[in-house]
Amino acid sequence: MGNCCSRGESGDAPENDKGDQGNDNGSNNGGSDPQDSSTTPPQKNAPPSSQSANGAPIGPVLGRPMEDIKSLYTVGKELGRGQFGVTHLCTHKVTGEQFACKTIAKRKLVNKEDVEDVKREVQIMHHLTGQPNVVDLKGAYEDKHSVHLVMELCAGGELFDRIIAKGHYTERAAASLLRTIVQIVHTCHSMGVIHRDLKPENFLLLSKDENAPLKATDFGLSVFYKPGEVFKDIVGSAYYIAPEVLKRKYGPEADIWSIGIMLYILLSGVPPFWAESEHGIFNAILRGHVDFASDPWPSISPQAKDLVRKMLNSDPKQRLTAIQVLSHPWIKEDGEAPDTPLDNAVLSRLKQFKAMNNFKKVALRVIAGCLSEEEIMGLKEMFRGMDTDNSGTITLEELKQGLSKQGTKLSEYEVKQLMEAADADGNGTIDYDEFITATMHMNRMDREEHLYTAFQHFDKDNSGYITTEELEQALRDYGMHDGREIKEIICEVDADNDGRINYDEFVAMMRKGNPEAIPKKRRDTLFV
Repeated sequence: MGNCCSRGESGDAPENDKGDQGNDNGSNNGGSDPQDSSTTPPQKNAPPSSQSANGAPIGPVLGRPMEDIKSLYTVGKELGRGQFGVTHLCTHKVTGEQFACKTIAKRKLVNKEDVEDVKREVQIMHHLTGQPNVVDLKGAYEDKHSVHLVMELCAGGELFDRIIAKGHYTERAAASLLRTIVQIVHTCHSMGVIHRDLKPENFLLLSKDENAPLKATDFGLSVFYKPGEVFKDIVGSAYYIAPEVLKRKYGPEADIWSIGIMLYILLSGVPPFWAESEHGIFNAILRGHVDFASDPWPSISPQAKDLVRKMLNSDPKQRLTAIQVLSHPWIKEDGEAPDTPLDNAVLSRLKQFKAMNNFKKVALRVIAGCLSEEEIMGLKEMFRGMDTDNSGTITLEELKQGLSKQGTKLSEYEVKQLMEAADADGNGTIDYDEFITATMHMNRMDREEHLYTAFQHFDKDNSGYITTEELEQALRDYGMHDGREIKEIICEVDADNDGRINYDEFVAMMRKGNPEAIPKKRRDTLFV
């Protein structure tokens, strides 16, 4: 299943949401932990199963006899995590070969549509397996609790990470990358598939070798299509969504728009349509103004700008097709793309664009821990009231009913958004700690006194500033220091560029809208 608007997506800064061999989806190939049915409580929302002729239970999702993946594979470390699944490394017990296993918890499949999405993801991956530059599906398995997709392991990481690690690249290198990406999309389109969630996180390198092939992953939002067929679901990831998708009338041209956005980012380090909220991003996309005046665009070749313009044409009928993009003089092998290095500022912007704001997540956890017993008592009772079967966890249905009983007026979409935001471990239910953190946020517990307490938690020496060292220590304490440069996080928040974060900057960060928190499916929301 897919991302963002696709099952869930994101916010202020793009996403990332890793579950695909790094991304939500699991192309990093992942899903929720393969679970042992003897220790996991029965799911409340899982679709019912039947039995095959020989008595083996038939999986309600894949429609074939259920199988224990652990009898075939040893499941190892987590590779990525997304809204609908977790990706783990897995090793074939007989051959010793390593793969990525994306596990989708069946309790997260709350309606028939969700089940159909998983079925279709498996069908499309089987359909595309064997194509160069598309991640291979090795097998799909279903047990009592989850669906497991075992895929080719892409150990080389995300495309953008490789670019950043190199430290420099040229327009010619960008043209070469784009050529591969457009060839992948042309293959999909010629085989009757629209990807619908194209973004940098969904392109992974097969290995760490310098010339490792690029692989497209995460077909969780992909659909089969026939020429002339029109789609209405609003799916995708905020920065990359085409205007016609927001207008609910689109076809394969939407994929070309998404790649045009990627090209703009590759050349400039920032997305062309940006705002501090998801709604703001969508409005910018619908306005369609693409900035070619700001740095570094004056120093980028006219041919590159011409291609970006033609890929980001707001009229899908006028937009280039995949074949037309491949014929453009800038992108062709030995074409017109210059070989001069792009400005270093582009790389540093790319870094910033990629940096995950773990800082904000830690701050919310700190605030949750600061709440007094009196403040938490009401939330405690709310939790108990919703947990109708006393299982210690709340399902989506219990959350919906509980909020409704309390007179909280949230749409179906908002309840799902809250559920996805609260379900930190991705298992399809909310436990007590997750509930407190999420409802604290929903109830606007970012009051001045809480924000100040959280700021002081980071500002260990009471200097009035959070320094690089203090932030690094705090992230480490919460197990969230993942090796990313702390300077990148500081850079996101440090408005006056003095290399540290003052209280006003901290408050601005905490109160700023976050497009990275968009749910991945937008069927219930209208943007017209």
